[in-house]
Amino acid sequence: MRFSKTASFALLASLLVSFLAGSSAPTPLYPTYQAVWGVSPIVITLVFAVYAIAVLASLLVLGALSDHVGRRPVLIIAAIIQAAAMAIFASATGVGALAVARGLQGVATGAAASAAGAGMLDLDRDRGTIANSAGPMLGTALGGIVSGVFVQLLPAPTKLVYAVFCAIFVAQAFGVLGIPETATRSSGALASMRPRLRVRTELRASVAAVTPALVGAWALTGFYGSLGPALVRKLVGSNAPALGGLALFALAAAGVVTVLVSRRYSARGVTAFGMAALATGVVLTLLAIRRADIAAFFMGTAIAGSGFGAGFHGAIRSVVSRAAPRERAGVLSVLYVIAYLAMGLPAIVGGLRVVYGGGILATAREYGIAVVVLALVALIGTVRGAPSPETLCTRIEN
Repeated sequence: MRFSKTASFALLASLLVSFLAGSSAPTPLYPTYQAVWGVSPIVITLVFAVYAIAVLASLLVLGALSDHVGRRPVLIIAAIIQAAAMAIFASATGVGALAVARGLQGVATGAAASAAGAGMLDLDRDRGTIANSAGPMLGTALGGIVSGVFVQLLPAPTKLVYAVFCAIFVAQAFGVLGIPETATRSSGALASMRPRLRVRTELRASVAAVTPALVGAWALTGFYGSLGPALVRKLVGSNAPALGGLALFALAAAGVVTVLVSRRYSARGVTAFGMAALATGVVLTLLAIRRADIAAFFMGTAIAGSGFGAGFHGAIRSVVSRAAPRERAGVLSVLYVIAYLAMGLPAIVGGLRVVYGGGILATAREYGIAVVVLALVALIGTVRGAPSPETLCTRIEN
């Protein structure tokens, strides 16, 4: 049985969403793990960083593999690895098992993100660009909030949510068998696995131009993913598990809505709006933290999330629209490498500052100021316009 083009696109989009949802599912459970296992916030932050590092390694080694062996083999194996990671999460009795599961999850997500994203672009470039922008945010939003609800309202909080995701990944692995292969197999698969960033010269200026926007947007996401639950609980004064994923949900959901609304505007205009909204939202959030105003905190988070969505969408559109079909997975992997570096490294620094610095509120202020600076740098660069590849090469030669 073979799925139609529309059904195949929907399945590929669901893979991207579910993989990112699975990656954010542990977020509301971190305080539970801390309480049960007696670990410090820095340990939880390092577990979060294991995932980001594993994604980076996977993108560097496996990011372009589907351009050579096909999209389907990579996606099937990635879904199976994700299912195995969920099983380890469900049976974890300590931080070691949690780190192993996060590592496997990162490897699978890195491989699948580029393969599924490239597959959607193969089927429909316009819709694929939108799905590549909205999918990670939608998955992040759903994973955190669904996991929080599972933890608070349903039994076996550290097992049931993972069992559900495990079943989803197994079903998707079988589903991939029914989609058409959109990539022509070619030689060079082993060579493509040498860790390096592959962007042809004509695209390097475009990637460089969108890097500040990617870094600013995903650095903020890293903070909400690793330290957001503890910050919200402190502001609200409640330990309700559902609150753990609420801030991340607000950030990512606002981003998804913005991607859908902004799809008809120019990539440059969308990116500029995104950076302005990101800076504005973070400033409002910092003021809300200072006043302990939870309503203003979520308002600022939503505005920052809108900026996150617009900035990421604009960056994706600016680059992938110029990529040839045979290089789409590789180009997407480069953009995801930048995004996950921006998400993982600041999160580690933030965790260290919480433990050894001035606590979570002081860390939030410092982190927020850094994101505002990055957003303003990206905004100035976007408004002024990026140099063409020829101009950039001339500058380098001189």
